[in-house]
Amino acid sequence: MAERDIIFERRGAAGRVLLNRPKALNALTPGMVRELAAALDEWAGDDAIERVVVRGAGDRAFCAGGDIRLIYDQGKSGDHVGQLAFWREEYQLNRAIARYPKPYVALMDGFVMGGGAGVSIHGSHRIAGDRLGFAMPEVSIGFFPDVGATFFLPRAPGGLGAYLGLTGARIGAGDACRAGIATAYVPSASFDALEEGLEASGDTDAIIAGLARPAPIAALDAHRGVLDECFGAPDAVALLARLDRAAMAGDAFAGETAATLRAKSPTSVAIGLRQMRVGSGLTIEEALRVEFRIVSRICRMADFYEGIRAAIIDRSQPPRWNPSTIAAIDPATIDACFAPLGADELTFAERRAA
Repeated sequence: MAERDIIFERRGAAGRVLLNRPKALNALTPGMVRELAAALDEWAGDDAIERVVVRGAGDRAFCAGGDIRLIYDQGKSGDHVGQLAFWREEYQLNRAIARYPKPYVALMDGFVMGGGAGVSIHGSHRIAGDRLGFAMPEVSIGFFPDVGATFFLPRAPGGLGAYLGLTGARIGAGDACRAGIATAYVPSASFDALEEGLEASGDTDAIIAGLARPAPIAALDAHRGVLDECFGAPDAVALLARLDRAAMAGDAFAGETAATLRAKSPTSVAIGLRQMRVGSGLTIEEALRVEFRIVSRICRMADFYEGIRAAIIDRSQPPRWNPSTIAAIDPATIDACFAPLGADELTFAERRAA
């Protein structure tokens, strides 16, 4: 049992899910995505299960993303069908969690990145622990903030969501609560007690409230003026110009942020900012459909493989992005990433009701 990548148990009133790849920071595999979807479907129709509780094995991560090396190898071999099959199932799982008919409680401690956000943030209850390190670092590898980030990041206050999506900055429990990524803060030392409480029949909100504490200070609150002004820019060129002006006026945070953005894939930054601009008016289904359009194009772009090479494969030298600057981006390239896919559009099957 301990060797399974994902473990399902019935514990009292809870259906318990353990993401069980601690050496890989509980990164998702295609099989884990498929098994979780099937378990959620089964438990939705089981009257004995009042809620679902999801946790990561070990103390380093809830889930640090997907199996990037597998996706890289598939793409380099030209197996885009295999790549897209994974993303299609992953995005369908994200939607199933968002529309789940029962409380879905994600116990988020340690790293929560990329695909880990997809199996937590869409749940009804997201509990941040002391060790939480949340990030959407996709732009660093020539990718884009996906798994529903087009939906949830624009709903953060002001420019906070765009900042997180474009810089890949890592935040803790306080900022996660401020951004709406977490719905409550519970000290890590109380996670076992919380999980035990959730196994009992009763009101989910009341069980969590019994152990919840006031959220820690949100560190990014000190920079909200810069975040709201600069990340409210209409495009990436204007965003950098605003950050540069703030830096010249003496704001060190703005200067650091501008330098961070210039190190990312320019194409990814431009795509990500477009996502932030369109996402606030979309449903979760529409947002995921947009992301599937983007991923269907970006998996054929050189920056994606160059970014993974530099970050994961050989790490021999910094990535060489093409184009190399945000100013050189052709708007038509970004437009094409968001264009409909026709018969290949992402679709959603209706899940079983409770």
